[in-house]
Amino acid sequence: MDLKEIQNLIKFVANSGVAEVKLEMDDVKITIRTTLEGSTTETTYVQQVPAQNTLQQALAPQPVAPVAPVAVAPAEDSKYIVVKSPIIGTFYRKPSPDKAVFVEVGTKIAVGDVLCVIEAMKLFNEIESEISGKIVKILVDDMSPVEFDQPLFLVDPS
Repeated sequence: MDLKEIQNLIKFVANSGVAEVKLEMDDVKITIRTTLEGSTTETTYVQQVPAQNTLQQALAPQPVAPVAPVAVAPAEDSKYIVVKSPIIGTFYRKPSPDKAVFVEVGTKIAVGDVLCVIEAMKLFNEIESEISGKIVKILVDDMSPVEFDQPLFLVDPS
């Protein structure tokens, strides 16, 4: 089960009104809990269970899958373009705590420039720009959780 399927499952469960869903497959156990009282709190547990004969494979380093491209959409009634998160995770403006931020308001960016890092399941994914322009607004605080397709930056393409 890949990250996209897990994201879709979380969205489905959140919209279905079910309090809890447990899913067990060959090597993955997933538990998703939501509250029914109109609250948006979601708790998701993903646990991989290695089979006994594949324990060595499970302990070996796994290659990092490429991150899906960043969703870019024009802002409503605006000349700005919204850069959206391609994954669920934790948003970081810096590559590490002792380094400078990737971009600030007013920074000119080009295609391929790193805008931020999103940590998902202990993997740090660099989010690169697919457009050139100038950062107008940063819409997310550093070290904040972000959802799939959540707006991260406003960019002036001119």
